[in-house]
Amino acid sequence: MAQSTHNPDYQLLLAVLKTARKRVGVSQVELASRLGNTQTFVSKCERGERRIDAVELVEFAEALGVEPLGLLGEYLEQRAARLHPRSRKSSAKGR
Repeated sequence: MAQSTHNPDYQLLLAVLKTARKRVGVSQVELASRLGNTQTFVSKCERGERRIDAVELVEFAEALGVEPLGLLGEYLEQRAARLHPRSRKSSAKGR
């Protein structure tokens, strides 16, 4: 089990979180306010300088007004696509 914030799976989770924040049009400052924290905290989390746990992930999602399971589902879909990309041979066979 990877503990590093530099792990590709963890970096993907952070990218999904940041994309969700931008999609709903919330700045780091606004998100920080909703979380009762600082913009620096949000920035460090998004850059992987501070690892967030499952409870914090749920809090981030709720502060953004998105379903935590939806956010996690988005991450899992992207992770699966990265780990098991469709080969060109199999997609060519389906034509």
